[in-house]
Amino acid sequence: MTQSENDITVVHVMRHGEVHNPEGVLYGRLPGYHLSDLGRQMADRVAEHLADRDITYVVASPLERAQETAAPIAKAHGLDVASDERLIEAANVFQGKTFGVGDGALRKPGNWRHLTNPFRPSWGEPYVDQVVRMMAALGRARDAARGHEAVCVSHQLPIWIVRSFVERRRLWHDPRKRQCTLASLTSFTFRGDRIVSVGYSEPARDLVPPHLRAGARPVKGASKGYGA
Repeated sequence: MTQSENDITVVHVMRHGEVHNPEGVLYGRLPGYHLSDLGRQMADRVAEHLADRDITYVVASPLERAQETAAPIAKAHGLDVASDERLIEAANVFQGKTFGVGDGALRKPGNWRHLTNPFRPSWGEPYVDQVVRMMAALGRARDAARGHEAVCVSHQLPIWIVRSFVERRRLWHDPRKRQCTLASLTSFTFRGDRIVSVGYSEPARDLVPPHLRAGARPVKGASKGYGA
């Protein structure tokens, strides 16, 4: 058995921090959406949490909110933030629209045709396509940090989908039940090239507004984190 087959590598896939989005737009892949002040606190908190870890590679989705979340982690380890398009948010036909509770896009009959197939899903990038690109991004990070640890900053849906695939759950799901809150870490441990375990942690949980935590009920008029 070669050394690489014995190597233990951990790839932490982090969801970015809170975004400044007072209008409640589902921003998706739109440019110009940056972390809020609270989101920057979340990023700093996770950087502190990971400060003593053996991190040798930091990479993020090209979107501003992901790059800004990755920056303090990379700085703490004397690294630059790499960019990987495969970590980007899932494509969504509702991008740029409001998507609140009791208002917004779902009230318009013209949008209902996009909601016909939750298994694919019909409103955006197929789940299978997200699995393919996210697994490739994890593989790239694993290779870059072989025998050490890497951090990939991405977005809620792609993170949840790749975790569901690895843990052999169905890909279609209730979005309210995703275990992937803001600034959380979903950590994949590799032995060689094979994933042997998946962990989850929330180093900034006390900073996350209660209505944005996993399993929380949507609150009309509350601050939103769409396209996260």
